[in-house]
Formats: sequence, structure tokens, C-alpha cells
Amino acid sequence: MIGKRRINLSVDPPPDLAIEIDVTSKTQLLSYVALGVPEVWCYGDGKLQVFVLNQGEYVQVETSLMFENLPVIEGILQFLQLSLTKGFSIARRAFRQWVREALTQ
Repeated sequence: MIGKRRINLSVDPPPDLAIEIDVTSKTQLLSYVALGVPEVWCYGDGKLQVFVLNQGEYVQVETSLMFENLPVIEGILQFLQLSLTKGFSIARRAFRQWVREALTQ
């Protein structure tokens, strides 16, 4: 979608991944089904849940289809905790290093 300022879902493909962070209100998973988003991550109350679209409904899974070589649930929660104790910059650098190492394995 490089170069696009706005996405037109009547002609453009849906995003590969949606990340929902529960701050004040959550989008219903049915909204993502209607868009055809193959994978949704939902973070709230200190937990990360991964859902994949399967025959028109979301099923909770333990491993991301988009990042099957990364333990995203444990990893992201670990780096969110690190950002609280050591700061955002340190956590971001450590996260990038973790991803690089995982991708080279």
C-alpha cells in the first residue's frame, strides 16, 4: 500500500494484521470479519490474544500465522514489561534485536 494516503476497501485488499489495544473501547471482532482481516491481535488487561480468521470466524491461537517463528504473545508481553521497568527506548532496542535474532534462526 506504499504511496496510498487512504485505503479503499472496496478495491484494496484488507490489512494482513490488525492490532487492537483496549484503552477505552474495543472494536468487535465481527467488524474485522467483515473486512476480511486474516489475523487480529487483542491486547487488554495485561494479556495478548491472537485470533486467526477461519471459515468466517475468529479462532484464538497460540502462534501468529504472520510471525510463526516468533513467540509473539510471550515476547510482546516481555517487552511491554521491560518498557515499564527500563524505559521505552531500551525496550524498543531489545525488541528489535529479539526480532532480528529470531528471523536469522
